[in-house]
Amino acid sequence: MDGPGPARAGPASSGTRRVSALRPTVAIAAVAALLGLGGCKVGPDYERPDAPVPPAYKEAWKPGPLEKGWRLVRPDDAIDRGAWWSIYHDPVLDGLERQIDISNQNLKVAEANFREAEAIVAEARAGLFPTLDFNGSATRSRSSGNNGSGGGFGGGGGNISNQFQTTLNASWVPDLWGRVRRLIESDVAAAQASAATLANARLSAQASLATDYLQLRVSDELARLLSDEVKAFTQALQIVKNQYKSGTTDQSAVDQAQAQLDGTRAQLVAVGVTRAQLEHAIAVLIGQPPAELTIKPVETVIAIPFVPAGVPSALIERRPDIATAERQMAEANEKIGVDVAAFYPDVTLSGDVGQSASMLKKLFTTSSRIWSIGSTVAQTIFDGGLHNAQVEQDEAAYDATIATYRQAVLTAFQQVEDELAAQRILAQQAAAEEAALAAARSAEKTINNQYLAGTQAYTAVIVAETTALGDAVQAVNIRQSRLIASVALIEALGGGWDASQLPNGAKIENDAPLNFNPLPPSLPPAKR
Repeated sequence: MDGPGPARAGPASSGTRRVSALRPTVAIAAVAALLGLGGCKVGPDYERPDAPVPPAYKEAWKPGPLEKGWRLVRPDDAIDRGAWWSIYHDPVLDGLERQIDISNQNLKVAEANFREAEAIVAEARAGLFPTLDFNGSATRSRSSGNNGSGGGFGGGGGNISNQFQTTLNASWVPDLWGRVRRLIESDVAAAQASAATLANARLSAQASLATDYLQLRVSDELARLLSDEVKAFTQALQIVKNQYKSGTTDQSAVDQAQAQLDGTRAQLVAVGVTRAQLEHAIAVLIGQPPAELTIKPVETVIAIPFVPAGVPSALIERRPDIATAERQMAEANEKIGVDVAAFYPDVTLSGDVGQSASMLKKLFTTSSRIWSIGSTVAQTIFDGGLHNAQVEQDEAAYDATIATYRQAVLTAFQQVEDELAAQRILAQQAAAEEAALAAARSAEKTINNQYLAGTQAYTAVIVAETTALGDAVQAVNIRQSRLIASVALIEALGGGWDASQLPNGAKIENDAPLNFNPLPPSLPPAKR
């Protein structure tokens, strides 16, 4: 049953709760009754506070007529929600992502922290059981010959004696007030928070790898574009040089064509630097030295996926960082009960049984048997307000976790709204840029024909080609921004993770492998 404890604020508020120390006489009088009841739990039971959840996302949208052409992939079409990166249908990315659990060092740190939290739970559970110790001793001693009784001086050579003893000692502190059970629940919540932190670290590493990989593929796309332009500008330079030799153009046209070619080559070199750095970053994410990873360029272009946001209320269960903050609230709440139990007396039951004899051959005879049994009650009478201060400290810490939880929820909604807006606006920008590129390519073709016909100066050709190349590069950059935004949106939505994947109290004591994917069906039922 639940005993007295701090008065709880309503779920929607975080007002300070106050506890008064029970009078020692009242607490002592309650011991006998609670011994018969088998113990209770003092302190507040956990209830998850509410958080501001909108009825719908402000930026939620469906692609309009201008964007229908790019809606090529949907994550809800037979896509593994765990392997969320499969939305991009890239086998190389899939292979890299699956190495995250095996080799990522930051993830190994989070996994080790989770195993440490498991061990802390097992340590707390040990407090529910009695301790049993075995002791054995053998001594041989000589007494003083000058310790005789009476008024005169004693004499004699003293006595030599042997003593052999074995004892089995048992002691148990019954968890009458639920202090140990509250501590266990607090540690279980902390372990669940650690498991959620592990899931968040995994999601962050996966998203970083996907972002770097998509940028690398966009670099390949940009390199192909610039390589094609270098070839075209090389041919154009040769044509201009031939015209200069025939006297149909001047040196300035040759210089302009050469400058255009060299400038494009410089852009191509810069793309190579960026690609190399992205490849090195991917190697570190999968736990390899950069020298051991080479990702070959491919000709394919990754399609821009459409990522549906779902229902806002589901976000609280889908974000591992929110689950971490929520479990930290539960942990802080249980710590209040741990300190409230300090207002009540501790009862210790103890017993010893063993054998004691002066001769080894008589040690295990019936007449050598010894035993004792007893109990003690300890109650703090005065502590200068120490326990009250500790409970108030716990309450303040709990109120802080409420604010942290609500801030985490607000931040999560902000991130989703940001990426939904980016998804929508970048799609519109891409449509406008494609129209601009089409117009620039048409103008480039027309002006080139006019130059060959002798009705335009070569300067006009340079301007048209530079404009078309700039629009083409910008279109590729927008593609990159849209791909990055899609990864960021999936990460903001939790990457397919769900709070039901958190380990329950029974599972936490088991060893968890590095690719720990929480198995139990739900969080602790009584505490949600």
